[in-house]
Amino acid sequence: MGTRFRCSCPRCTVRGLMGPAIIITIGLLLLFQETARSSAWNFNNTYPVILIVIGAILLASALAPMTGHVYAPPPPGTPPYVPPASSGSNPRPGPPSSSYGQGS
Repeated sequence: MGTRFRCSCPRCTVRGLMGPAIIITIGLLLLFQETARSSAWNFNNTYPVILIVIGAILLASALAPMTGHVYAPPPPGTPPYVPPASSGSNPRPGPPSSSYGQGS
């Protein structure tokens, strides 16, 4: 088994809360369904709360900074990344510029 890298940046920490938050939300909704006397707390009426919790966690992770983020190393046997050579005349890739409308 390989070693597993864990990142402790705020963004990864918030994303790690997704599973526990969903399980707790489902448990609370089922508890409310069992203890409530009205049909308003039926799971058929309250399941959108799960979607709200998922959206809130995704929003919080998107807004969290990535300071201290740890990227996992490439798998063994992967060649090292070599950036492409840049030419000094055309720093941005794309089609060459045309002289359309230049009055030639």
